[in-house]
Amino acid sequence: MKHIVALQAAVTATASDGEPTAAELDAIEREMPVIQAEVELLDALIMVLDRAPSQLDTRRIRRARRRVLAARRELTNKAATELAGGAA
Repeated sequence: MKHIVALQAAVTATASDGEPTAAELDAIEREMPVIQAEVELLDALIMVLDRAPSQLDTRRIRRARRRVLAARRELTNKAATELAGGAA
């Protein structure tokens, strides 16, 4: 009978894999405005899950969507500028 066993090193994460690297933390920091805007949009959408949205709710959702788009645009433009070698 042949046993199939995964190699322990391939399955178990090493101790250094538990924490994010400095590069990962920097990436999260750069994306934080987008993350916050998306959370605000989710909050606005969650508020109207169990009821019909009022005019105020509709405006809140619309503004939140605009903030998400603006934050994504800024992040994309910043990344393109950095990639092109320009000053941020």
